[in-house]
Amino acid sequence: MDTQKDQKDSSNQELTSSPGTLNAASRDRIAPKPVRRVKKKLFIACLLTFFITALLVSAGLSVAFLAGRNYSQRSLEDKRQVVVQEGDVIADVAQKVGPSVVSIVTQQQATVNSVYYGAQTQTSRAAGTGFIIDTNGLILTNKHVVPDGTSTVEVVTADGTKYENVKIIGRDPLNDLAVLQVANPKNFKAVNLGNSDDVRTGQKVIAIGNALGQFQNTVTSGIISGMGRPIEAGDESGGAGEELTNLFQTDAAINSGNSGGPLLNFNGEVIGINTAVAADAENIGFSIPINEAKGIISSVKITGKISRPYIGVQYTMLTPDVAKQLDISVQQGAYVSTQPGSVVTGSPAEKAGLAAGDVITAINGKQLDEKTSLTSAVGKFKVGDTIELTVIRGGKEQKFNVTLAEAPSS
Repeated sequence: MDTQKDQKDSSNQELTSSPGTLNAASRDRIAPKPVRRVKKKLFIACLLTFFITALLVSAGLSVAFLAGRNYSQRSLEDKRQVVVQEGDVIADVAQKVGPSVVSIVTQQQATVNSVYYGAQTQTSRAAGTGFIIDTNGLILTNKHVVPDGTSTVEVVTADGTKYENVKIIGRDPLNDLAVLQVANPKNFKAVNLGNSDDVRTGQKVIAIGNALGQFQNTVTSGIISGMGRPIEAGDESGGAGEELTNLFQTDAAINSGNSGGPLLNFNGEVIGINTAVAADAENIGFSIPINEAKGIISSVKITGKISRPYIGVQYTMLTPDVAKQLDISVQQGAYVSTQPGSVVTGSPAEKAGLAAGDVITAINGKQLDEKTSLTSAVGKFKVGDTIELTVIRGGKEQKFNVTLAEAPSS
């Protein structure tokens, strides 16, 4: 009995242990269920996160798109505004300076010899531009607008008022400049002169002139395309040319009849005098920097005549190529010719001690180079001014003080 009991008990123990083993196995089978429930929750969470992220990204892209479109629209509007503002500036400058720009009509007489009719006098008319530099009737223009042989000069202001028998005060012997005097001017308004030394390549500019001699006060705009340009300018008939240096190049349209008109900055200040166009080219015009005219403007206002300062030497502006040809080490500056008479007798240069073969490299410390010629640099001073020349002689640098005299008329 006891054994059976024991056996029974043993069986019971086995039965007891069996369920325990089954329970463990069951737990093994059942245990994954909670794990699967956790993965399901994670999946749902990930799914929700995905949808939320997608919504956020979509919203972000929408906002970015709308912002980009708004920015693009604002950018385009800003560009339109810049164009409008630039147009307004040009219109304001034209309105401000236009009344100070005049048309100049000249009449020339020339004697022509004919085999059949003998000597005959022919009369021709030409037109150009000028601008008022003084309320008392002074007008600045180009020398070639009122050349030698001009018999009469007529000035027409922007409002159509005509002034006849205008006096030619003088012609600059060293540059393409001339000054006229209108008698009894009415309501003359002078232009404001700028500083052409501050002009930069790429700067916006405006030109006003009597285009083709028939379209009075034509306004064009462009930029400074280059600086320090040297050219040889001739008339349309192919006549004798004139060498001009240190000019502004501009793509603002300049045509026949524009000569002598102002080149302006966006402040409405004159920075140049339009003087020439390149033949067989489009939008390549040239202007004399206004600073080169300030000396003669000042002399006319003070003395009533054009007085151009000079030092009295014949020279060649150096470049590396020219220096190589001359076999000298200095590559920039004004090389005084070794030809007889290169230092004018009795001139300021001779009095100061300059000699043939000298190289003038600077005036008052300002370097001379391809863009700034000796004539250009001297022209910014007045007759009677004393300037300091930096000179290379025999490979050594020396200083010379020169008192400027008035240039001969021819």
